[in-house]
Amino acid sequence: MKMLTRLWNHLSKRRRRQFVLMQILIVIASFFEMASLGAVIPFLGILSEPELVYNQDYLRPFIDFFQFENPSELALPITLIFIGLILLSAIVRLILLWALVRLSQMAGADLSIDIYKHTLYQDYSIHVSRNSSEVINGIITKTATVTKGVISPVLNFISTIVTIIGIIIVLLLIDVSVTLIGFIGFGGSYLLVIYLTRRNLKENSQNIAEKSDLMVKSLQEGLEGIREVLINNNQNFYTQLYQRSDLQMRKASWRNEIIYSSPRFGMEAIGIGIVAMFAYTATLNFGGIEKFLPVLGAFVLGAQKLLPAIQKAYASYSRIKGGYYSLADVIELLDQPIPDYVNLPLPEPNSFKTSIEIKNLSFRYSKDTPLVLSDINLVIPKGSVVGIVGTTGCGKSTFLDILMGLLSPTEGELRVDNKLIDRNSKRSWQRHISNVPQHIYLTDGTIEENIAFGVPKDLIEIDKLEKAARQAQIAELIEELDEGYQTLVGERGMKLSGGQRQRIGLARAFYKQSDVLILDEATSALDDDTETAVMDSIEKFDKDITVLIIAHRLTTLKSCDKIFKFEKDYVYKTISYTELMNSKKNKENIHVN
Repeated sequence: MKMLTRLWNHLSKRRRRQFVLMQILIVIASFFEMASLGAVIPFLGILSEPELVYNQDYLRPFIDFFQFENPSELALPITLIFIGLILLSAIVRLILLWALVRLSQMAGADLSIDIYKHTLYQDYSIHVSRNSSEVINGIITKTATVTKGVISPVLNFISTIVTIIGIIIVLLLIDVSVTLIGFIGFGGSYLLVIYLTRRNLKENSQNIAEKSDLMVKSLQEGLEGIREVLINNNQNFYTQLYQRSDLQMRKASWRNEIIYSSPRFGMEAIGIGIVAMFAYTATLNFGGIEKFLPVLGAFVLGAQKLLPAIQKAYASYSRIKGGYYSLADVIELLDQPIPDYVNLPLPEPNSFKTSIEIKNLSFRYSKDTPLVLSDINLVIPKGSVVGIVGTTGCGKSTFLDILMGLLSPTEGELRVDNKLIDRNSKRSWQRHISNVPQHIYLTDGTIEENIAFGVPKDLIEIDKLEKAARQAQIAELIEELDEGYQTLVGERGMKLSGGQRQRIGLARAFYKQSDVLILDEATSALDDDTETAVMDSIEKFDKDITVLIIAHRLTTLKSCDKIFKFEKDYVYKTISYTELMNSKKNKENIHVN
């Protein structure tokens, strides 16, 4: 119940209102179920004992209004009323079914979108510390499980409980003792089943949640690493990994399905037996089947409606229990904190006129891990070109992540024009920055879409895009393609070479036209001539543009105003390009990864 309350709190006001309206529709549907069931007695009575029905007090206002003078005149109206109530009941139930399915699916869609939104707004440190396959599985698979196994069953459970109450009320009005005996018998049987299966439902629910994570993980790792998989012939390994998790999940799923559905077969047999015994006993007491026929018909129809309703309520309850762990994982993702600015427009860039200043900066990824950066103090004037070098693992890329506002310093400060860059101001600061990493992320779209990354197609500025491509030394290649800028690059840019992907990444940065350009081994896949041409393009930029470079080749740093050298022992210093090239020790130790 606690978990369902937390889920309710995550629903939008619109969905909550729809849930309330749904309850009204459920009550209306239950009313028509009661009316159609109650109409059975006069309908069968007018066929078997017309005089008895004609003399019923509850029909007197109806008879007087239409001025019926003999019992036979009642046959057609009562038959039409009975048929009409049955049809209305069916129509209302059909509307209710449509509304239940639609509401559960829309609520599930809302949850999936909310999880994705909450996830995208998490700090970069959160993303690098967790397995993305678990998040993807939560957004897609587990949300679908919650929709099918929790939201829809909850709605069905409420609907069937109201229907059951309505049917029991009508049957109680017909015969109290028989109704109570039947309901206690059926209800007690289902309670016993619930008691016996509760542990299995819990275990199966946990298995489904865990193994679905493993399934997505094995798929993601096998497909994303397909190059290595093919080279090392690891296909069988990943196939077996997926097979084991898939088989275990499916076993848990079919066990739950059996638990959900199997009780109805026994209950149907018991129900038929109870009705048969009741018919035999009551016939003896009433003195003949004709007099008992209306009551028997009402109970048979009531049982026909009651048994499926009880089974549906039980199945809904079991599905809710079976989806517990998936629901818990979904709630955990929904509970991810989301910043206050999530619904605000993108802020304007903050001031950047003088310098970037790093004061006493230290960083570690967690309290249990060693320092990556320690007590760094640097000043980067606006418009300068800065090289960053150092041995592998000395924290170069981490330093740039902090400078870009992706990571927050463990100690110390990042200031721009003496203004602190923190959680509240980092979005404004990031408006100044274009970043080109070594490994370029490309979507499975066109070259145009990848250069203007994240810009709606109808808002892409073609002239600006083509200029960026020329600066990145890839315009000529694109124009030679049959589809030009509309050429599809394939998943993760698989149709392009490493050098082509890097140049598209450079074009993306140039398209943004930021005044801080960060190149993290951005030219590592380029040949010497292309890299030289790209760097020449950068040198022609506005002198107010600040450039920070982690270079694959030391010659790339020749135009730098200053070069910062990082080392593993947290020592850093400023050196000149001449010192860098003339020092054999530096040339051997300074390599980038």
